[in-house]
Amino acid sequence: MTWVEGAEGSGYDVDHLPLGVVELPDLADRDGHQVATRIGEHVLTLTSLAAAVTTPDEVQPALACRDLGTLLAAGPATWAALREWLTGLLTDDTHRDAVAPHLHAVADTRSLLPFAVADFVDFYCSEHHARRVGEIMRPDGEPLLPNWRHLPVGYHGRAGTVVVSGTPVRRPYGQRRTSQPDGEGRSAEYAPSRRLDLEAELGFVVGPPTAPGTRLRPDQLADHVFGVVALNDWSARDIQGWEYAPLGPFLGKAFATSIAGWVTPLAALEAARVPLPDQQPPPLPHLAVNGPGGYDVAVELRINGEVVSRPAYATTYWGPGQMLVHLTSGGLPLRSGDLFGSGTISGPGDDERGCLLELTHGGRQPVRVGDVERTFLEDGDEVTIAMTAPGTLPGSWLQLAEVTGTVLPADG
Repeated sequence: MTWVEGAEGSGYDVDHLPLGVVELPDLADRDGHQVATRIGEHVLTLTSLAAAVTTPDEVQPALACRDLGTLLAAGPATWAALREWLTGLLTDDTHRDAVAPHLHAVADTRSLLPFAVADFVDFYCSEHHARRVGEIMRPDGEPLLPNWRHLPVGYHGRAGTVVVSGTPVRRPYGQRRTSQPDGEGRSAEYAPSRRLDLEAELGFVVGPPTAPGTRLRPDQLADHVFGVVALNDWSARDIQGWEYAPLGPFLGKAFATSIAGWVTPLAALEAARVPLPDQQPPPLPHLAVNGPGGYDVAVELRINGEVVSRPAYATTYWGPGQMLVHLTSGGLPLRSGDLFGSGTISGPGDDERGCLLELTHGGRQPVRVGDVERTFLEDGDEVTIAMTAPGTLPGSWLQLAEVTGTVLPADG
């Protein structure tokens, strides 16, 4: 039991302890930037705390930095030492007087991007999503392409376009197909996207790097992934649909990707581990998973405060260990701060679709958002992705930090 008022039984109890970086304008130390954890409705600033109390030697360097980069690179032993130290401080009442001055109300802080994103890779791991998209895009063909059940399909994104939750997202310009050629015989135009979409995903944050040529196994996930974040992979469907053949997504998915400001440690999700769905044909040996390879994470997708979908990550076909293995299977080196996304999380039901492309069947069937119907996102829309998971304490649950973004009009 934690002594922090209001934290016990909340989604931010002592079994969660997500890590992030916050700004406190009234704090002079380090320009107000602090490595921090969240406990209940409070933020515990670890940079200032580590300067005031006895701190484990292996943890001290990671807390003296302006982001989580040093902690990510340090690896599982340091991650475990940090959690053990924090748990002791927050459950032993004798530490209250020393720790309490470093607690701040969540409302008095502002979350910053918690780590410098080294590379961003996005996967396509939900069979329900892939099938529906295939049915929309290839109505007369097989929804799943021949390779889909043999490997987690993915693409490299733009790390520089990853932004923290709360950052507005401007509607992108791009080239899109037109229904009729213009006077010069051109079948495309350059204009703001009309089919702006969202994608509810779970992002995985890489810790220790690997040397070139290193190939990992699925059971090494916890050795190289520190934790998870809610992720929104914004997508301009009209731009994407025109440009992606034959090399795949490019500018239609490279203008913004939003992540939550708090990283939930993988260690906090131990009670959420579940078996993957039946994989047929069986994966090749290097992708084979022994034991639970998925996570029981419930997702809620809201537009302007209205719930439009509730998919479950547990239904996703390819697991994070398999994504990590495929990512490194050719010898690609990992870097601390690499981020890889699950792809759109969708379930079997009509109310479990993780993007508007699915919810509206390609824009053909409007979806109700409160009192209005719409197909794709409008200027001014606020999109929020929330996630919960079982906690490790008896009967507890985790509230993963939400990721939110508001659509701004196209610039110029």
